[in-house]
This record gives sequence, C-alpha cells and structure tokens, in this order.
Amino acid sequence: MHRLSRRSVSTILRSTGSASRYGSAATAVPFSDSVVDGEAKLRWYSVLTTGREIPNKSKQLNLKHTLFLGTRYESTAAESDSSSSPPSVGEKYEYQAEVSRLMDLIVNSLYSNKEVFLRELISNASDALDKLRFLSVTDSELLKGAADLDIRIQTDKDNGIITITDSGIGMTRQELIDCLGTIAQSGTAKFLKALKDSKDAGSDNNLIGQFGVGFYSAFLVADRVVVSTKSPRSDKQYVWEGEANASSYTIREDTDPENHIPRGTRLTLYLKRDDKGFAHPERIQKLVKNYSQFVSFPIYTWQEKGYTKEVEVDEDPAEAKKDEQDDTTEKKKKTKTVVEKYWDWELTNETQPIWLRNPKEVSTEDYNEFYKKTFNEYLEPLASSHFTTEGEVEFRSILYVPAIASTGKDDIVNPKTKNIRLYVKRVFISDDFDGELFPRYLSFVKGVVDSNDLPLNVSREILQESRIVRIMRKRLVRKAFDMILGISMSENREDYEKFWDNFGKHLKLGCIEDRENHKRIAPLLRFFSSQSEEEMISLDEYVENMKPEQKDIYYIASDSVTSARNAPFLERLLEKDLEVLFLVDPIDEIAVQNLKSYKEKNFVDITKEDLDLGDKNEEKEKNMKQEFGQTCDWIKKRLGDKVASVQISNRLSSSPCVLVSGKFGWSANMERLMKSQTVGDMSSLEFMRGRRVFEINPEHEIIKNLTVQGYSHPSLCFSFES
Repeated sequence: MHRLSRRSVSTILRSTGSASRYGSAATAVPFSDSVVDGEAKLRWYSVLTTGREIPNKSKQLNLKHTLFLGTRYESTAAESDSSSSPPSVGEKYEYQAEVSRLMDLIVNSLYSNKEVFLRELISNASDALDKLRFLSVTDSELLKGAADLDIRIQTDKDNGIITITDSGIGMTRQELIDCLGTIAQSGTAKFLKALKDSKDAGSDNNLIGQFGVGFYSAFLVADRVVVSTKSPRSDKQYVWEGEANASSYTIREDTDPENHIPRGTRLTLYLKRDDKGFAHPERIQKLVKNYSQFVSFPIYTWQEKGYTKEVEVDEDPAEAKKDEQDDTTEKKKKTKTVVEKYWDWELTNETQPIWLRNPKEVSTEDYNEFYKKTFNEYLEPLASSHFTTEGEVEFRSILYVPAIASTGKDDIVNPKTKNIRLYVKRVFISDDFDGELFPRYLSFVKGVVDSNDLPLNVSREILQESRIVRIMRKRLVRKAFDMILGISMSENREDYEKFWDNFGKHLKLGCIEDRENHKRIAPLLRFFSSQSEEEMISLDEYVENMKPEQKDIYYIASDSVTSARNAPFLERLLEKDLEVLFLVDPIDEIAVQNLKSYKEKNFVDITKEDLDLGDKNEEKEKNMKQEFGQTCDWIKKRLGDKVASVQISNRLSSSPCVLVSGKFGWSANMERLMKSQTVGDMSSLEFMRGRRVFEINPEHEIIKNLTVQGYSHPSLCFSFES
C-alpha cells in the first residue's frame, strides 16, 4: 500500500473526464489491484475515501468515514517514489482580544444554545460565496479552478469531527490574521464598508453578517479548530489553527498537496467529548434544514444511502444431495434481497424561499404545502397573506390563520408559541419571542418574517427592542387583522364561525390589552342577542338594526343565553323591540367595558341603575315619585343597609321588583365570577362590590296594593330580606 500524490489523483480524474471540486468528484476511479497470487482484479475507489471498496456502479458511491480533502488515498498498486513535502512550521500569534473574556463572552453570553454554531459557520460560508460572486463580475479570473459555488458538510461520528467546506473567496495570510485574530474584527463588515464607500457599489448584496464573531461560535462545541484557506489572489494555501481556552493561535503555509483545495475555505472542528453527538450526519442534516434551509447557495451533506440487490443463498447440503439424485428436476438458484450501503452527497436545502417569489406566481396549493411542512400541520389554513413591506423598513412575510386552535389551552396567555419564524437574509434566527413581533392575543397567527434591516446583536440571535422592531410589529399586526377581516367578509359564513369558535377569546383579550387597535378588533367580535339566540351577530349588524331613537348599545352579562333571556331586566326593552346583546362568555363583559363604545354608540349594561331607554318623561317621573315615595321609604327602612336605595323602575313590565347594581363597581355577574375565582373569599375585594339598588314596578298590582292599603296589612308585609 502506498499513498497517491495529489498530482496522480488529478491525472486520473482528468483521464476519466470527471470534474473535481475540492477533490469531490462524484465518480468512482478504478485502480488496478496487483496482488501476490498474480490475479489482477479491478477494485473501485472514491478519491475521497481511504481505501474503501465500493460496488462496481458508476452512479453509486460508497464513500465512508472520510474527512473532506484531508485524507490519504490508498491503493494496492506497486509502491511508487512519490513523496510529499514536510509541513512548514507555523508562526504563533497572540489574540488581540483577551482570550478568557473572549471565550466567556461567546459561550455564556452571545448564544443561548450550542447548535447555532452550524448556522453561524454556514452563514460565513455563504458570505464568502456571495463576496466571490460579487467580485467575479469585474474579475472572472477569480472563478477559475472551481466553478461551482456551494457548501459541503462532512462528519466523522466515530472521531467527533465536522468539516465544512465552501468554494468562496478564501483568505490570504494577512486576512487570516485580521479576521480571525480578534472578536472585534469582521471581514464581511469591512467588505460592506468598502462597497458603501465605492462609487460603483451595487445595492444587491446578500452578505449575512459578522464573520469574525460567527467563526468563534465553533468553540461552543470544539476543542480545536483548523482552517485551511486558499484565496484566488494567492498561490499559497494557509492553515489557521487554534484551541479553546488558549491565548494564541498559529498560521502556517500548507505544503501538503493532498490537502490543497482549488479555492475557498475548509473548517475542521474537533468536537469536545460532550458534544460529539453533533457529528452524526442525521443531526447535521436536521440543523441545516432548521437554520439554513433557505441560504441562497446549495448545501450538501455527506449521507449514508442504500440500494437493494439480489444475492445468491448457499444451498443446504441435504437439499443439494437430493437434487443430484433427481436429475429430472430443474435446478433453480435461491436468492435473497439485501440492502447495499454506500455514502454520497445529498442536497439538503432549498435555495428559493416561497416568500421571495412573486405572489402572483404562487398557487394556493403551494402556500398550503409550505404551511403544512413548516409548522407540522395536517389541516389547510383558513387564510394566508403574502406581502412585502418597503420604505423605512423592508421585510417579506407570509402569515397564516390556522384552521383549529392548538391543543395547549394556555396559548391565550402564553405568547411563546413558536408560531413566528424570523429569518434574516434567509437564515433562520429564532422562533422564541415574547411579544416582540406579535401581541399575545394574536399568538395563534403563524408565519415567517424575513428582514434584511432587522437590528440584531453580534450573535444574530437576541432581538433588540428598537424603533424598527416596533414598526415591523405594527405592520404585521395590521396585516393579520386584514387577513381575519377577509375571513369575516367571506361568502362562506361557516369559515368565520369556525374561526370564532377557535380564536374568539383571543380577540376579546385584544379588547383588554390593545387599546390602539380597538377599531380593528370591534368589527370582528360576535355575540348572541335577544333577536338572534341561535346565530351570533356582529356589532355592525346590531347598529344596522337599531331603532331611530336608540342612542346606546344595550347588553346583559350572564352565564348562558337561557338565563339572559329570562332575566327581568329585559322586560321593557323587549316590549319596545330593542335588541340586547347577550354576553355569555366570562371575558365578554370585561372586553365590552374596555371598548366603551362602537361607532359613537356607548355600551350600556341594562343590569345597572339609571337605565335610559330614550323615553324619559320628567312630569310623569315627578308624579310617580310623589305617589310611591312613602312606599320606597318604607321598603328601604325594612331592608336597611342591604340596599343603597329604593327607586322607581323604568325597565320592568311584569315583575314587581328587581335588584340592580350601582353605576360603579362590579355587576352581579362579575361579582359571581370573582367569587368563584377567590373560592368565595371576598374580603380582599370588598371595595370593588357595587352598591345594590332596589327598583319597584309602580304598575304592578303588588306595589299598587302595597301603596293603597298601607304597609301594616299582614298580606302585604312580605319579607324583603329574602
């Protein structure tokens, strides 16, 4: 066995006509295998593998347990005289930033979870590719050697090694010192500044972020990091090597031809013992799909695959002997199906996000498919909204209204539902927000938001509260309301009924928490009423049905439609054909009280004193008070402090009396709800109890007889205490 030089491998590749990108030709290379017994056999090897035999198939590779480029290529051919130059001695450099503070900042402050290291390193690779693509417009020579612009990730789970290779711009020796020598430096930031200062700078660049900071995220999971890089502006390839918790790093020239790459950067991460789980191919693929699914360059991961084939099965000796005795029987070879394993590159990401496409070119089926795939839903959404916001703040977004509420009952009070996925230049940043992008009452809305202007801290992870974020929030909320309003105006009334059953409580919570959007929330509310007990109506429908002389919107809060309908408070209103809203949900009363009015019509609780039905007659009221004044005084004397006053009612027609609440404080329904929440202990909430007002119906026979026959008549001295 001997090592093949890089030049030998390149010669073989050229002879077979296969294109080599970092030595990653997707074609197996035949080597003549000369052995002692003189029998010549043809064995297939990949140029990436360490002497690993694979099936003789031109389209199927068996590349396993190799590091990208940094491998030995072995053959059973006769030993040759090829030799490689010894590696040069590296120069040692001290970090410009104090290393203990640097590592402590990265591990404990900048990132809340370790898995974001891959997102950062892929973003850096994407930056390098974007920079190369931009510069190649004026200098096409930069693309020589490796035309493909992509990112490749290979893992060695046995040894805990991850290799990330890009064919980007690469770095010279001085750029390695400048960009990787300190946390405060950023090659990308410098490049963007140069573009800004240049007169010929274009506005169409997609560079993601801070290379210096993103690179050091590798030390979240790695003890040692090796960076091999080759710039098209330099003939030499350099290696940067650093260790966690070290105060210095080394840079040397890479003189080993086997490790040379045509152009770009290769990062090799030697993982810590506790973090070797990141080296599993399946986990790497999952992280790429989660964080870097929509990076604009193809990302390939090294994955194990398989294909089925038929193989012969050895016969049982007894059956073989029986077959020999029976010459008339036709012999059939027994076979079985086996799965042959091999390794190959697999495209892991989609390079064109749906939100970057023209909405006119995206079908409803495409939106629904993206929704189901992104949020693991099985039902199609009720509505979607695809829009682009330009101007002071630019971002793209797709929002969805789910068909049903999630199973978690605490979603209405928990804003951390992970329903909004935030991207910055197509790189996933986070879905863990605490009301920064949406208020909690709209936490059921799902979607993606992609912004190029969003201010992030150096880690691209923690969203900072700023004026731009507030502007984004306002526009997202506005679009969400437009989407819900579209459902309410749909010809299919069942769609909004379905929405209201699932998310009505969320909008009522918005009445309490979001005063600024009352005008958007109010038209979306639905209630039962005295004229519509089976089907909910909107406030617009209520206002449209109001009588000409009616000035207010009347409502009564109760625990059910039945109890509300049978309440004595409605008697006179029903006679006058005035519609009354039935607030049967515990949150309804608080929501309406926070709205206060709708289209200049005040909400009026018919269970409270001083109800105005628009038919006041001062002369009649004065006569009533003179006639029934002594009766009111006598009743007040009998009831004592249990009621604040006794008054003549204008809301009763068939009942003799009713107990109403004062103008201020809780209603009787609210007091009932509060008692149930405090287990009947009202001592701490006594100040919120409304005063009780006893109203009598002057037209009822009992009250008339009580007034005419006197208060000492035994049949009329009923117990008001009850």
